[in-house]
Amino acid sequence: MPHERRRRTRSSTLTTRGALLVTLLLGGLAGLSACKNLPGGQPDVSRGKFRQTSRDISVREPPGRSADSRALVLLAQQRLQTGDIKAAEQLARKAVKDQPASADAHTVLGLVLDRKGDAPAAGASYRKATELAPNGGEVLNNFGVWLCGQGRAAESLAWFDRAVAAPGYSTPSAAKGNAGVCALSAGQSVRAERDLRAAISADPANALALGALAKLAFDAGRTMEARAFSERRLAAAPATDDALLLASQIEQKLGDTDAARRYVQKMRRSPAGTGAKRDGEQEGR
Repeated sequence: MPHERRRRTRSSTLTTRGALLVTLLLGGLAGLSACKNLPGGQPDVSRGKFRQTSRDISVREPPGRSADSRALVLLAQQRLQTGDIKAAEQLARKAVKDQPASADAHTVLGLVLDRKGDAPAAGASYRKATELAPNGGEVLNNFGVWLCGQGRAAESLAWFDRAVAAPGYSTPSAAKGNAGVCALSAGQSVRAERDLRAAISADPANALALGALAKLAFDAGRTMEARAFSERRLAAAPATDDALLLASQIEQKLGDTDAARRYVQKMRRSPAGTGAKRDGEQEGR
């Protein structure tokens, strides 16, 4: 497996708060997300032109799971979300020690190590999770998100395909949207459009896919189509700076300078530090 070195992205946005979202298998919680800069702005999937976002972890408890291990995983997630990386790592490592066959434990450890900046170790944890849950759609999608975030967009596509095909995977549209975003980053525009349209066909309010399609159409000179996707994107989820900037560029291109100005004003009024500054965040679930 290629050397998994950490790559710093420019501003980006694929689908959870740093696009593509990361959710753990643990059923019942909603948790972590991840990706790079896409739809509303310029995609950057080196973590790819889409930005990873911080997401909640969705946990599905498998038969025989130790209650203590599950609690450790949930606590590790909570500590990670509050920024206590040291405590999160300690809890995640305890969970792995308690239940070494738990894909959830290895996934949350991967999240913690990734946040620490230890990309090789994070990648090893994510890959271990896929070995433990080879048919787990969430786990396969999460690893794809991580690969794409490391600038390995082409490599990530096979993992999204496996996630979509996984039996019992409840959110295949998320993996399709992530695949579309990463295909764009990999220069595979035909595949990108196919996957993004499949994502919104299954989930018409998939903000990641709508934003990416708006950007794709705008770059291709299909400005009216870009406007339609942009408006749907803004109606589907809270506006990010990327989404507003793209909407402004579209209106400027169409000659509606007043509308363009309004979008810019909204962008300037958006509160700093809310975690909603970029679009194209990949989903990890």
